Amino acid sequence: MAAENYSNGGPDSNPCYLQKFGLYSTCSNFYMIGRDKNQTVWRVLKIHRLDSSELTILEDPTTYSEFECFDLLRRIHDGNRSTGGLNFVTACYGIVGFVKFLGPYYMLLIKKRRKIGSICGHNIYAVTKSEMIPISNSPDQSNVAYSKNEKRYKKLLCAVDLTKDFFFSYSYNVMDSLQRNLCKNETGLGHYETMFVWNEFLTRGIRNNLNNTLWTVALVYGFFKQVKLSVSGRDFMFTLIARRSRHYAGTRYLKRGVNEKGRVANDVETEQIVFEDVPKGCPTQISSVVQNRGSIPLFWSQETSRLNLRPDIILSKKDPNYDATRLHFENLVRRYGNPIIILNLIKRCEKKPRETILRAEFANSIRFLNNSLTEEDRLRFLHWDLSRHSRKATKSVAVLSRVADYALNLTGIFYCQVTPNFRPEGLLNLSCLVQNDEKLGKDAGNDKQNSSENVKPPMFQNGVLRTNCIDCLDRTNVAQYAHGLMALGRQLHAMSFIESHTIDQNSPLVDELMTVYEEMGDTLALQYGGSAAHNKIFCQMRGQWKAATQSQEFFRTLQRYYRNAYLDAEKQRAINLFLGHFQPQQGKPALWELDSDQHYTVGSHGLNSDEYAKPSFKRSLSDGNILYGTNTSMAASNVGHLEPLSENLGATQGLSDSSSEMPTSEISYSRMSCKQLFGDMEMDHFFEGNRICFDENGDECNCTNFDMDWLSSSGNSCDDDTCDRSTTGPFSENIGVELKTKIATSSSESGSSIKGGYRTTSELTFDGIPAEFSEIFVNWVTHGDMLIPIMITSR
Repeated sequence: MAAENYSNGGPDSNPCYLQKFGLYSTCSNFYMIGRDKNQTVWRVLKIHRLDSSELTILEDPTTYSEFECFDLLRRIHDGNRSTGGLNFVTACYGIVGFVKFLGPYYMLLIKKRRKIGSICGHNIYAVTKSEMIPISNSPDQSNVAYSKNEKRYKKLLCAVDLTKDFFFSYSYNVMDSLQRNLCKNETGLGHYETMFVWNEFLTRGIRNNLNNTLWTVALVYGFFKQVKLSVSGRDFMFTLIARRSRHYAGTRYLKRGVNEKGRVANDVETEQIVFEDVPKGCPTQISSVVQNRGSIPLFWSQETSRLNLRPDIILSKKDPNYDATRLHFENLVRRYGNPIIILNLIKRCEKKPRETILRAEFANSIRFLNNSLTEEDRLRFLHWDLSRHSRKATKSVAVLSRVADYALNLTGIFYCQVTPNFRPEGLLNLSCLVQNDEKLGKDAGNDKQNSSENVKPPMFQNGVLRTNCIDCLDRTNVAQYAHGLMALGRQLHAMSFIESHTIDQNSPLVDELMTVYEEMGDTLALQYGGSAAHNKIFCQMRGQWKAATQSQEFFRTLQRYYRNAYLDAEKQRAINLFLGHFQPQQGKPALWELDSDQHYTVGSHGLNSDEYAKPSFKRSLSDGNILYGTNTSMAASNVGHLEPLSENLGATQGLSDSSSEMPTSEISYSRMSCKQLFGDMEMDHFFEGNRICFDENGDECNCTNFDMDWLSSSGNSCDDDTCDRSTTGPFSENIGVELKTKIATSSSESGSSIKGGYRTTSELTFDGIPAEFSEIFVNWVTHGDMLIPIMITSR
């Protein structure tokens, strides 16, 4: 919700945010009364009810006092006594938007909210109850409004549960990172058009009509968690935010890879914010780090099957110049600046090629893109097969931590000291930064703060670490935890909480951070995959009972399979309806009558669905629109961690959308293991600089991009590369090869804490799988083959 300047009808330096609303109705109009937090500003909105075909909204420009506002309502009531007067409908906390199916318009309201945290004094809320109210009072619409299709569309839209994982703020742009909020100070309509505002389509009509966002809230979908932690006897607030992109959004098997505009499936921005827990009104230190996850940016898919838990990966060759891949990375640069570091966690060796097909093609795409770029602009590309090494959880996280340290050395972190925001609900901006000549405090009781000691200069993040596996869920979450742990050490060091850049592995912070990241991983996995994440690595690090973990992983695999096979098609339709990718029209096919997804039929890079067998389920319609789409050429950029962001200097754009540079580095991918290529080179030496090595073609390449499997592998054979059990699940990571029954459930991408009851040892077979399942069924889940074998006979 954007700020509006009003004070007795004129502009004022103090912005106004309407936070509480009352809805009233007459026979011909709705009247929405909004007030600010302090009940000093009252506004009126009128919505016409008689014209069902158009959305007509009028805003009264007058700013009322409480007495004047209720006097106005009394006069409206008196003027409509002959038709029933003015009636109170409901109280609410903001408008989510307006939607029209085949009949009248509906208004979506937030009925109840819950505070879940605050950032620099700006409250963040979750939706706890919402309501859809029909606007039209025209009698000729009654038959359409209650038609079968109209009811089904209403039910479909309500399937997007706003009370689960949606959050918003009236005064803080929660759809943007802290660094961007402080450095760009953007307000108003532009924020609704960003990729993380899920009700952009629903609010488009009222925003265009009123040319403001005073009455609506911008909903972000993903994850928000804020907890108080302590280190060395000092408290600090830890906030973890995950923002899911609305572009090319959907479910696991129905949204894979990239679309024609460079948008990828399961695109999630993760931000980790740390700030001092100080009394209200005192200057504070604050720091944030952003990382990204997203599907492999190639044209690939997996068709849903009710019999095969691990469907084959279908890779298209329709984009030989990798134009969509290029668009994707150009968009990352506009959002985050340089450099872009890519961490690819998929398998490097399989008995039956599945993930390895994507691994090779992804490497080829990066090589192709880097060939057309200057050395300083090249993508930094890292390979590491996490599933191969997941049995040794501590060692796996240690390797990932080294990668995170390498990435953080390149991107830096955001850090600054901010003064209290004395405006009631003002947006953060650079004016909040403590100046070098400003004292830390004025408290007479604190001699240290009364000193004239200069404060630390701000630091800025430039570039981002992008992590992916197949689903970007289970393995990716472990890697993001390792990055978060390394980043937390740097954040606390910048704030002078600890002396070292790293956190002691015996510190309680390690487990506390793991808990928050595990919760985020479960939430994101439920949204995209249909079950909580496979968290075997986290369970191993906690020393949890292996058999119970295996049983839990088995049931999560079944849960993913069921939701993917039977529920995801309807969920995809609901998402596309909510986002406006499909808009119902009289006389046109209904959403559930469509056979295929536009991703496979539209655009120069789209796949031709006729190439493949007809999918088991209908795909939902989606346009995958890209924002700020451009073919701007990519230019060089230097990273400066201590320079403020500037719209004129690409090198310091940081997390802005306007940067046009492209980071890079050549790729050292090889079908040979890197241990064969590089011998016994230590990882420390590898991260020190740009070593020259030879790739599979015998050409020299830059070793800032490399395959890290040799760092933790004791050999080059693929014989021990047995697939983790979670990889056979319908929604779990598709790592690939068939499992041996004895280790069927012993290894998933990562385990998870057991929240249900434990089973006795006698109740468990197949290394933890409950005995009530038949061996055929267990083998089906374990190996991912067809449940009912197809018998082929010769004549």
